[in-house]
Amino acid sequence: QVQLVESGGGLVQAGGSLRVSCAASGGTVSSYAVGWFRQAPGKEREFVSAISRSAGRIYYADSVKGRFTISRDSAKNTVYLQMNSLKPEDTAVYYCAAANKYGLDWLRRREEYDYWGQGTQVTVSS
Repeated sequence: QVQLVESGGGLVQAGGSLRVSCAASGGTVSSYAVGWFRQAPGKEREFVSAISRSAGRIYYADSVKGRFTISRDSAKNTVYLQMNSLKPEDTAVYYCAAANKYGLDWLRRREEYDYWGQGTQVTVSS
């Protein structure tokens, strides 16, 4: 089964940028749909972005649309989330997740993902 490891989080000022990575091992990332979720203190884990298994479809939460970009590098077996114009409300632990299935209607639902990374902290200061 695939293992996922996030990296690239950190502290950044509002308006700045960060790129978080989700490196896969034990499986090829192109065989999975991959999603990014985030969880702020005291809040539920929420959907941020997802890329379908075929990479033909990409989705974003309304709160990050136009600021975040998800991408997949099959050669590096890694999925990235480029985050620009960061806001203090983007502060959270960011998790990547994977599921070995096709389809599109489930990509925003965290319960549909089978494999999760340990998360990486992103903190945006005002």
